[in-house]
Amino acid sequence: MSSSLASIAEMLGATKLFGKLDEASRLEIAKQMREACFSSGQSIFSRGDTGKDIYLVLDGRVRLSVLSSEGRELSFTHASRGDVFGEIAALDGGPRTADATAVTAVKTMTLSHTAVTRLLETSPEFAQAAISFLCNRIRETDLQLEGVALHRIEVRLARFLLGMLRQRHGPDVSGRVTIDLGMSQGELALLLGASRPKVNAALMLLEDMEAIRRRDTVVECNVEELKNMAELD
Repeated sequence: MSSSLASIAEMLGATKLFGKLDEASRLEIAKQMREACFSSGQSIFSRGDTGKDIYLVLDGRVRLSVLSSEGRELSFTHASRGDVFGEIAALDGGPRTADATAVTAVKTMTLSHTAVTRLLETSPEFAQAAISFLCNRIRETDLQLEGVALHRIEVRLARFLLGMLRQRHGPDVSGRVTIDLGMSQGELALLLGASRPKVNAALMLLEDMEAIRRRDTVVECNVEELKNMAELD
């Protein structure tokens, strides 16, 4: 195993799913994990698949998405370093609920459904964390669907940027803060449920309002102006 057990255990400890377990438990979990690597554009799993492993991202970015009956793709989140994905099938043993595709070259560690089930049966802390983790996923998805249905694209974009800022810099982020989106406009469009031209127009609008400044994928954000655009009370 190229990644040390200690570093994997440390990454597990930073996740909401495994974070409440003690170090010894996390080290034991790390020993049971196996490395899996994927090239850019490669399918990791598809909706309906029977695979049951849970994934921890060590490097790279993974798109989690669904296809409508008309063939339209909606990306509801990206998983990057330190994120866990594939948890639903790993927890209940059912089919995959979404497609997972490597946006870049991706390196992961996987944990089997059998190991996850054992944790659920023996660790009340993990079981409670799993419930909270899934509930949070549902809330995030509900908010995203609400945004696509009810809000203008520039509002959705402002809220997305604020969400990234809070995730990386904490809930009290303010002033001017620079972030690297780490994705193309096409990927951003999939996450926002809009076309690439509409996302580009929204980015230009936010620039005109001095809410952001752009340089390739790097965005300097004026947090207060983004909050105004996001129509947050």
